Amino acid sequence: MTRRLTALLAGLEALLVVAIGLALPLVPLTVVWAVHFGFDPDWTVFWRASTDIWLLGHGVDVTFRLDGELAAALELPAAGTPVPVTIALLGLAFVTVLLAARAGRRIAEAGHRLLGGATAVVVFAAASLGAAATAVHPMARPSLSQSLVLPALVFAVGLAAGMLRTAPATAGATVRERLERVPSAWRTGIAAALRAGAGAVALTVAVASVLVALLFVVDFAAMIGLYEALHTEVLGGVVLTLAQFTILPNLVIWAVVWLVGPGFAIGVGSQVSPLGTALGPMPALPVLGAIPTADVPFGFAGLLVPVVSGFLAAVAVRPALTREFGAPGVPVVLGVAAGTGIVGGALVGLLAAASAGAAGPGRLAVVGPDPVLTGVVAAIEFGVAAAIGLLVTRLPARDRAARD
Repeated sequence: MTRRLTALLAGLEALLVVAIGLALPLVPLTVVWAVHFGFDPDWTVFWRASTDIWLLGHGVDVTFRLDGELAAALELPAAGTPVPVTIALLGLAFVTVLLAARAGRRIAEAGHRLLGGATAVVVFAAASLGAAATAVHPMARPSLSQSLVLPALVFAVGLAAGMLRTAPATAGATVRERLERVPSAWRTGIAAALRAGAGAVALTVAVASVLVALLFVVDFAAMIGLYEALHTEVLGGVVLTLAQFTILPNLVIWAVVWLVGPGFAIGVGSQVSPLGTALGPMPALPVLGAIPTADVPFGFAGLLVPVVSGFLAAVAVRPALTREFGAPGVPVVLGVAAGTGIVGGALVGLLAAASAGAAGPGRLAVVGPDPVLTGVVAAIEFGVAAAIGLLVTRLPARDRAARD
């Protein structure tokens, strides 16, 4: 395929991802506009709302200014008070990553990877900025600079993942040749730390996902009660349910932070952790009825999850270390364990940072976990558990070497 056709295909793929992402909130809001409001208000209001939602899903800050009645109801000092909303609705970002990965595979198969990838990112950034410009309003203003960068960054992550999955054999050989220049011992140790850290995080996320699913089942009655209290009727209930899917990844990440130990906040002065829960007034979202509020003994059991995950991840990478070092010495074990903790803590900290932010005025200016504290605690837990896992499995290997 020629370079021009590759660029055209990449641009169309990027526009398709933007269109699908914007359609996710726009379609249900348009149905509300038609069915509930009878085509009466200006449809552009719903377009701007959909665009703001999509931008929030990619980490773009949106500043709202409330009218007098709403400001008084929320006990704000005056009408027009700026209310920044900075929390990302990660469900929409997740959709973008999946669609971008598909686009990356198609672009890679067409050839001219560098040109296609660069074109797709540039077109996506331009489309995102254009959509944000149409949504600018005195009552709700998205950050145009972030609209240019952050959605494109999310798209680029998925695009790179899709293109790497279809990397040609020559590219893989080139990478291997460059890696072979690194001393074998360093290469093995770094690879083990990366795999163990990523594996520990993956296991913790998997357990957190199961925990969230179980809480949905256990607290189903409370969630239904919140639905009934809102009096949303059928159409409103459907739209509310779809909207709550956008924060489902946030809930999973908060469950990860809960298992790690520091917990998270839903409002200033609140705390949800394994050791206890202290909540004030919260948004009337039914999905928040599944927040873990277990007693202390169960909380301590939850703290074992990242420790066991780090232990198992270390055991999994142990064979690679044994092939390289025989019975790895204490310096190797401690080095790999420290690397595991750093990698795992950095990943958990980044997830925590992506899931936190301001969700509204007043108390809701603080929602989510503290990324720095969460990353540090996760690094310690993963690192210590990995060291134990490598040292425990080191003993039988050393005994066998002595017998031989």
